[in-house]
Parts: sequence; C-alpha cells; structure tokens
Amino acid sequence: MHNHTPRQGQERFVAPTVSSELPALHVDTSHPPENQWKQAWKALRQNWIFWFSASLLVIILFVVLFPNLLTSVDPRTADLSNSLGKPQAGHIFGFDRQGYDVFSRTIHGARASVIIGFLTTIIVTIIGLFTGAMAGFFGGWLDTIVSRGADIFFAIPLLLAAIVGLSALNNVWPDRGYWGGVFAVIIALAVFGWPQITRIARGAVLEIKHLEFVDAARSLGASKWRNLFTHIIPNALPPVIVTATVSLGVYIVAEATLSFLGIGLPPSVVSWGNDIAAAQPQVRSGDNLHVLFFPAGALAITVLSFMLLGDAVRDALDPKARK
Repeated sequence: MHNHTPRQGQERFVAPTVSSELPALHVDTSHPPENQWKQAWKALRQNWIFWFSASLLVIILFVVLFPNLLTSVDPRTADLSNSLGKPQAGHIFGFDRQGYDVFSRTIHGARASVIIGFLTTIIVTIIGLFTGAMAGFFGGWLDTIVSRGADIFFAIPLLLAAIVGLSALNNVWPDRGYWGGVFAVIIALAVFGWPQITRIARGAVLEIKHLEFVDAARSLGASKWRNLFTHIIPNALPPVIVTATVSLGVYIVAEATLSFLGIGLPPSVVSWGNDIAAAQPQVRSGDNLHVLFFPAGALAITVLSFMLLGDAVRDALDPKARK
C-alpha cells in the first residue's frame, strides 16, 4: 500500500481552474433589482449633469406639450412682405424666406421631432429587449435565428436603410399628412434600429442567467418564465436603458436628416429638419443666417440634453463608475 502524501519539499499539484470569459458589459448583479435602482437614483441625485440635462428636457417637454402658451403666431401663416425680416418686437427670431415667423416654427417644430424620437425609442426598446432576452435565455436555434437576423439588419446603415424605405414609401403613399408622415418615419427608423438593443439585451441576459440568485430561484421551484421576467430582465435593464436614452437623440437627428433630404416628413409638417432644409439658400449666400441658427440650435440643444442624460444614467447604473 502506497502512501500518496507528498514528501517534504514537494508541492501538491493543483489542477488549474478554467474561467469563462464574460462579455465586456458591466451589469450590477450583486444586489436585488430594487436596491440597484435605489443606488442608481442616489448616484443620479449627486450628479449635476443629470440635473442640468433633466432641466433642459423638462423645458423641451413643456414646449412640445404647450406650444401655444409660448407663441400665438400660426407657424403656417406666411407673409412675403416680411421675407427674411430681421428680429423685431413680437417676432424675436425674425422671418424666413417665405415670411414665416421663425420663433413660432421653432417652437412648433419641436413636437414632430421629439414625438418621432420618443416613439421610435419605445418601439425599438420593446422589440430589442424581447428578442434579445429570448435569444440569450433560451439559446439554441432561437439564439441563432435572432443573432443572424440582427447581424443582417445591423450591417445596413440606419440612415441609408431609412432613405431607401421612405423613398419607396413616398411612391406608394405620397400624401401622408401630418400623422401619416410622422408614423412613416417612425416605422422606417424602428425597422432597422432594433439590432443594437437586441445585442445588448442578449449579452446582459447571457451574463445574468447563470448567476447564483437565478439558480437559487430555480431550485426553489420558479419556472423559466418567472425567472426570466422576475429576476433576469430587471437586472438586464440598466444597459438597455442607457442605450435607449442615447439612441433617442440619435433618432431625432435621423428624422431631421431625412427631412433635410426631402424624404422624411412632408413639407407641410412643421419640423426642425424641414426648416433647416428651407434655409439652404442662406447657408450658401452667408446672409440672414438667423433663419438657420434657431431651428438648428434647438435641435442641437435637444440632442445634447439626451446625450448628457444618457451619460449620467450610464454612470449611475454602472457599478464601476460609482466606485
């Protein structure tokens, strides 16, 4: 009988452990979801960028909901005698080439741009979160189909795809009106905008579904669906929310770009993109740039507000950023 106790001076051989490489995505899973949200809110309250961006967004939301409280001038009333008129009393932003009041159009133009940004973000987030969670949780053939489909859509630039889609739609449905034009742009952006959220949701679910608290819930009798909706998705939401917040500003810019190119919202719809497009002659001549400055400035401030809010939310929800 041999004694396998190591002799003095010899070291016991220990097999090296193999650790799987986690995705490069930080999800705070050390606390229950409710504690995680409390910590995030505490971090947000201490961040001046959050309060600054939130204040700007409250003002923008007020403009979107109550434009008539800020101006009584009809943005569709033109007077060619005021063409390219300078700012004056009662018309603080002056007039554009057609004699429209620039201040009134800047105020009323916020509605279409912000509505498109919000609704597109909501639709894209719902589609991306659902498909990504299903693919990451169940895996197998479902994961393969969703991942390859997302790769195909992700390979097509969002703006290029929207241009092609709206160009085809303009031939079929040329007279869409206000809401028809708004929903056409939303659909064009949402159809090609979901893959990014899908990828992020899938990666978060893959990281979370094998953690101890999920295994504990499973051992206590929780079904797959209960585990998914009660434990996994709430913990996978932070990176999705950060991406959605930043994407909102991207979709507002995309709408303005499509309208600037003449294939987004119809010219009859008051929007920042249409007004920027109408100011092209002033850009070339270099005169009366106030026609361009105010709608472009409103667009820039709105997009900047959402970008700053996204940065603040990311810092609050990322556990490494709080340390």
